[in-house]
Amino acid sequence: MEKRDKGSSPMATMMGSRDENEDVENTTRTAETMLRLVPMALCISALVVMLKNTQTNDYGSLSYSDLGAFRYLVHVNGICAGYSLLSAVIVAMPRASTMPRAWTFFLLDQVLTYVILAAGTVSTEVLYLASKGDTTITWSEACVSFGGFCHKALISIVITFVVVICYAALSLLSSYKLFSKYDSPVLTYPGKGIEIATFHG
Repeated sequence: MEKRDKGSSPMATMMGSRDENEDVENTTRTAETMLRLVPMALCISALVVMLKNTQTNDYGSLSYSDLGAFRYLVHVNGICAGYSLLSAVIVAMPRASTMPRAWTFFLLDQVLTYVILAAGTVSTEVLYLASKGDTTITWSEACVSFGGFCHKALISIVITFVVVICYAALSLLSSYKLFSKYDSPVLTYPGKGIEIATFHG
């Protein structure tokens, strides 16, 4: 009798393909988990730098809490750090992705990207005014007298914009993971010549 090669059997092929898919999923899960942990560390760094940003000299005292934009930056970085940690934990769990979960990550990633971008942009504007001043609104060049304060604020803002880049990457990833699950067949209505692309999971 002719011996059958076990390595080429359909069952062995299916098992090999399943193992490869699991390896790819594990690698992707690990990469996404790390990508979500990176902005958490950056947000905490930006938050701590700004929280410690206080300077006192002969001209007076200046703290981040005196400026609404910097307070907003601290709060947003705290929220993003918490979300990054929570989402990283959820992604790290070896469970099948569902459509509600994909939509949740997509929406939250998008929202927080714009929120952190707004915080960085507003803080940049305030720092620019503190550095250059504006006579029309009687805003003096505070950085001349509080150079250390402005330097720490700049560091925190730069870190925040790095977080924006990370969240933009996360938004692209969550968008891909969501919309790659959709097919787009075309429905044609007889006699009307109308074609409509429909989406279903």
